Order: sequence, then C-alpha cells, then structure tokens
Amino acid sequence: MATAPGADALPLFYNDLRPLSSEEHADWRIQPANAAPFLANQHAVPLTVEEFPMVARRMPIVFAVGDDPVPLALMGLNEGVNVFLDGEGKLLDPETYVPAYVRRYPYLLARLRPDADELSLCFDPSSDTIGAFEEGERLFENGQPTELTKAILSFAEQFEQAGQKTAAFVKEVRDLGLMIDGEVSIQPEGAAQPFVYRGFQMIDEAKLNELRGDQLRKMAQSGMLPLIYAHLFSLALMRDVFAKQAQMGKAPAQPSAIETTPAA
Repeated sequence: MATAPGADALPLFYNDLRPLSSEEHADWRIQPANAAPFLANQHAVPLTVEEFPMVARRMPIVFAVGDDPVPLALMGLNEGVNVFLDGEGKLLDPETYVPAYVRRYPYLLARLRPDADELSLCFDPSSDTIGAFEEGERLFENGQPTELTKAILSFAEQFEQAGQKTAAFVKEVRDLGLMIDGEVSIQPEGAAQPFVYRGFQMIDEAKLNELRGDQLRKMAQSGMLPLIYAHLFSLALMRDVFAKQAQMGKAPAQPSAIETTPAA
C-alpha cells in the first residue's frame, strides 16, 4: 500500500504528500483531533485482514472490484453516506472501531522516487492536525524525532506489513477461485421493489465448502479460514447498515449499487 508521491497516485483521503524533514519541519507540532471530517461522507474504507475480527462486529466487509481487490469496511451502502459519523466527522458511538487506514492519516510511508527501494515517512500538508503551531506536541527535538514521531513511524511500518499480509490473503483467495461478484437484495417493509446492491466482490461460501480437506486444513492452520468466515458473517450487517441509513433519513430513493472505492 506504499505510494509514490504525485497527484496521479494519491490514495484515498490524501490531497498531497510531502516527506517529513527534521530541517524543514524542525518547529512543527501535532495537534490532536476529535473528528475526521474527511471520513464523514466516505462509505467504504480500506482494511487489512488483521482487522477483520474487530470490523465484522459492526460493519460489512466486502472486496473492491477489479483485478487487485482491496478489502473494504462498509460504513454506508450508498455513495456519500456514513452511518457511523455525524456531519462533522465525529463518531456517533465512541465504541465504534476505526480502521487503521483512517487512523494512519495524514501520514504515509512512500517512495520519494519510483525507482527507490526505501520508504520515507510523508504527510498530507492539507491536514489541519500538523503544522507550525504554537501549541501541540513537537515532531522533533534538537534535530531528532520525538517519541511521538517514532510512534507514528512505527504505526506506518506496521500498516505496511499488514498491507503485505492482506495482499497475500487476497491472492490466495483468488488463486483458489473463491472470489465472485457480490449481490445483496434488501426488501424494506412497504417497499414495492427490493434494493439490490452490486459493484463489489465477496467470497463464495459454496465454493469454499467444495475445497479439498487438505486445502481447508492448510487455511485453518494459517489463520486464513477464520478471516474468511469473519467476512462472510459480516455480510448480514448490510441490512443493519441499510436500516441505520433509513433512520437517519439517508436511505436511497430507489434501488442502486454500491460504488466501492479501492485504495492505492
């Protein structure tokens, strides 16, 4: 999930990327944020497989369309709808799990040159949480990263490692032929027609059950099988999310499809 800086390669949420420098940003500070306005109107957020057990309790987990599908947590079923946040980007329920992709923002490990092997800690300068503030926690002291900056770097590194595991998980699922185009039909009470949601991928439980015993045993031993079932069980939450949209007055006027948003 590492990205080379550039307008054409920016991942979801990021408007720009600049490398964090002990010289250029020697006096910069970080201010805490109690809201994520960039997330308020985002209905699909990238996930790593390590997060499946936590996310599956509250949100449906699907996969983006395309040849390199990214796991997504659905925070709403329609474009621009997020049933877990208010209009300012504050959690409606403080117990809601926030995906690591969101918590990583505005930082990101990126290659400064497409041909470079090393990754550098970068940030989105459009974020209002980092800057030349008079108050807040320092990024550098005496030209050296503070403990806070070291923690940010560590989190970004862990996220990259989780991203590699996620890519391996998705490849294995695809190699086994388990990924199919998804479709969910929701029939609200009093509606003349069901709302049919498409535009995402999912794992086919029927194909999963047809795998050989040695394949299933290998998946169970690797920890892959519980993650698959977390995904499958979470799909039932689509109806709960739809009901929340209706309660918030954000239900679609007519049947429509999910437009998933893959990340770079």
